[in-house]
Amino acid sequence: MQEESGITFFGAIWGGLVWLIQNIAGAFYNFGYAVTHPQLWLDWSDKASIMRFVYYGGSVEFFFVVFTTFLVLTGIGFYFRGFMWGMVRGLEGLANTLGRFFAWAGLLMVLQQIIIVFMQRVFARPDISFGFGIPFSQDISWFAEELKFYNALVVCLCVTYTFVQGGHVRVDLIYSGISFRAKKVVDMVGSLIFMMPAAVLTWMYGWFFLWRHLIVPKPSASDSLDRLVMKSRALRWNVETIGFSPNGFNAYFLFKILLVLFAGLVFLHAIAFFYRSFLEFVEGQGSENKYLDKDSLGEGEEAYEGTH
Repeated sequence: MQEESGITFFGAIWGGLVWLIQNIAGAFYNFGYAVTHPQLWLDWSDKASIMRFVYYGGSVEFFFVVFTTFLVLTGIGFYFRGFMWGMVRGLEGLANTLGRFFAWAGLLMVLQQIIIVFMQRVFARPDISFGFGIPFSQDISWFAEELKFYNALVVCLCVTYTFVQGGHVRVDLIYSGISFRAKKVVDMVGSLIFMMPAAVLTWMYGWFFLWRHLIVPKPSASDSLDRLVMKSRALRWNVETIGFSPNGFNAYFLFKILLVLFAGLVFLHAIAFFYRSFLEFVEGQGSENKYLDKDSLGEGEEAYEGTH
């Protein structure tokens, strides 16, 4: 009985390895086919093309294309550290650029809240209009609920910027007491074991959650490609426009898009964090924070940085 259990266990391990190798090898073909046949998934005048886009965006094939690309770039970076540093600077630059831009949504949120208070309490107006010629006019409750969208912009698109700047709250039990290289090992393991899988799971949930509020028939993560293509015969756009109140904010599908963007940014920064940790581990403590573009409060304000 024990011998049969051992054979079953090793058979499962072997089958898993074969499946992994087959998918990694197939990723090159799938990527090449997708690039050379863009009309099959980007021609949205064809309903079947939309369903193929939905399927592949959350598919095993797409995951292994991304995973294989990561393996290839990592292999090149192991031999050419300058190339890996370039990827770190590029990904961190993307995080900083997005974060510094969308952080202004916090200011817009405050200004809009002030306008809402004045229009309600001082001018006793039920609506607000912006623009010239044909103004954009909505009920005050619409603008009040829209404040949540500004908050979502800051949370979803500034998350990796905050990570680069060291602004996230950390619960440190052992990290501060270990050596520099041990810290880098913890960072590498954390990026691979925690950040990447969490980002993948969030993407998988968010991707189909998004499309279920954009089209009907509603796609499911368990649907095969053939089933989704069959569903495409009855496909029509059904963009979510229902608010929590009768005159409230009615573009909640934008939150679903932000969830997908959030997962993508976290995954990309997990790669950047792994690369930086590896390079700092190899090059030693002298390379700590190398090329790191951190914001500064100005000369003489160093004591306050990292405390906001």
